[in-house]
Amino acid sequence: MTAIASMNTNPTSKTLEQHLDTLQELIEEKLLQTGGEPALTFAIGDPQGCYDELRKLLDKIKFEPHKHKLWFAGDLVNRGPNSLHVLRFVKDLGDSAITVLGNHDLQLLAAAEGISPVKQKDTISGLLEAPDLSDLVDWLRHQPVLHYDKSLKFAMVHAGIHPKWDLELAKECAKELETVLQGDHYRDFLNQMFNWNEPKTWKSSLHGMERLCFISNCFTQMRYCDDKGRIRLNVSGKEAQKKGYIPWYQVSKRAIEKTSIIFGHWASLSPERVTKKYIFPLDSGCVHGGKLTAMCLQDKSYFSIRCRDAEAYS
Repeated sequence: MTAIASMNTNPTSKTLEQHLDTLQELIEEKLLQTGGEPALTFAIGDPQGCYDELRKLLDKIKFEPHKHKLWFAGDLVNRGPNSLHVLRFVKDLGDSAITVLGNHDLQLLAAAEGISPVKQKDTISGLLEAPDLSDLVDWLRHQPVLHYDKSLKFAMVHAGIHPKWDLELAKECAKELETVLQGDHYRDFLNQMFNWNEPKTWKSSLHGMERLCFISNCFTQMRYCDDKGRIRLNVSGKEAQKKGYIPWYQVSKRAIEKTSIIFGHWASLSPERVTKKYIFPLDSGCVHGGKLTAMCLQDKSYFSIRCRDAEAYS
């Protein structure tokens, strides 16, 4: 076991500052031996426009752009009070940050094109009037839906990875969707993406818009499946329990079993409630008055701050 791996993942005997400093020193020592760049990587759950809370969390982990990398599990925007600030901030971080697209991010892209109406609960109206909107949405649609780091052995998506997809197939499916979103005909997809809740079953023969929307639903909206791996969208927790649906990561014989997966999208799945190996949910309900959570990928330690319910701002 390496020195890094043997560190306590829930530090209580040290102050948070001491823990981070010790971890940084260990990583710097190890990477200097291999000629690598010293950098801690923190994955962060859905900010959803909660800019003040995000900055407080970054202060707590002592974030320094030249020393650290940030991974965002999607949904940078919507429902919180400062989507514009969050989007500008993450964009300006450049190579110090990676974000995957979430369902609210796709909704913003559609709203910016006049395809999707802004709903009563949405808080992106001010963002849609920003003078730099065009640059922001162009940057956003060029972000991935799946990120994988071979050296860290972590994959990150917003919602989930279909139980029948192994890592290579998931990467191929992500590339298909990303190519369309980053291409000249992305508006065609945005115009259709919320109209395809069928099929529920993955088949390699799926093609065209049906295939793209299935891929998008898995990466940005999926929570539950039935025991055969058919995805079930727009169901509540009570309904899922009643009908015997299960979280996507609990489907038996899932094709990806030994790759660590970070995801957001599911506010009721706080990290401490999920003990399944290789599964790391990070949406801890910041926008609903819960927490905003970060996880250090090097030792899987968690850091969080309490958040104010977004409704309190209105």
